[in-house]
Amino acid sequence: MKITKVEYWVKDIQLREHYTIAYNTYTSAENIFLRVETNKGITGFGCAAPDYEVTSENSETVLNACKDVIEPGILGSDPLRRVAIFCRLDKHLHYQPAAKAMLDMALYDILGKCAGLPLYKILGGYRTHIKTSVTIGILPLEETLAKAKKFITEGFSVIKLKGGIDVDEDIEKVIRLRELVGHKIALRFDANQGYNSEKTLKFISSTMSAKLQLIEQPIHRDYPLVLGKITKSSNIPIMADESLISLKDTFKLVRNKLVDLVNIKLMKVGGIYEAIRISSIASVGNIETMVGCMDNSALAISAGLHFALSRPNVQYADLDGHLDMIDDPSAGAVILNNGVLYPTNRPGLGFDLK
Repeated sequence: MKITKVEYWVKDIQLREHYTIAYNTYTSAENIFLRVETNKGITGFGCAAPDYEVTSENSETVLNACKDVIEPGILGSDPLRRVAIFCRLDKHLHYQPAAKAMLDMALYDILGKCAGLPLYKILGGYRTHIKTSVTIGILPLEETLAKAKKFITEGFSVIKLKGGIDVDEDIEKVIRLRELVGHKIALRFDANQGYNSEKTLKFISSTMSAKLQLIEQPIHRDYPLVLGKITKSSNIPIMADESLISLKDTFKLVRNKLVDLVNIKLMKVGGIYEAIRISSIASVGNIETMVGCMDNSALAISAGLHFALSRPNVQYADLDGHLDMIDDPSAGAVILNNGVLYPTNRPGLGFDLK
């Protein structure tokens, strides 16, 4: 089998509602789609959702990677020799994990379609579905509570609250939110690097009664040792997100026991292949993992879902990036039912772009 044609294009997908996190406000999401055709009539699809604040990538850098590296580098290659392809291209894509993730998805999609199996079964098939959280951006208190009530009526049982700008407001929101939803709903909090050590400790001590499931990346990724001290003193599990970009980052976090959990996002780490390696290192260190996402189309969410379903130490999923997208060309690539995500169970990633 040989790759005979490569196509790629940008889709600026509008969001139904704008949302704010500690370092940005988002109104739309640029996703780059990749189509890889073979001489056997099998076509694989991938998607990149770059976030410049996290990986210093944008749609322009991904398109340049497609034109200068990916297309000339894979034409004529056997798509089933994924590792050989990545070893050959890695030095050119080393600092472009979203672009790598897009290619990784397309090649895994081809693998699943060749086998006639959904990808999660090829990767291990540990589970068939997983509960996902749904995210509330930084909003005034009453809007936060109203949105939480709406999500609960839609069947979600895990809510992730964004914060990191005003610690006192964040504390009030968490307490009020717990009072509103009761204790059957799991609550997670993500500061997106917005706090310092003092604010983090204040937040932890003030929200103990809310029994948060976890706190995600409270301080800036440039201070891993401070993050480690917070983890050791906290009764609430601390998760690394922006602190984990590479396999090397994972090793440092796990070896030094700097966190309780890690958030693996395909766009940060370079795709499913790297995510599996990171998950293995985390497992050795008894570190639980969550699969997260950027503002991903449903196709990229599907790739994260297949990875999550395949590994036993992936305990949590935060795969809601597609839910607010208008005219997502890959809508339907995953199935959501009462806050639980299911694959389509078609071969590969389970979806063909028109």
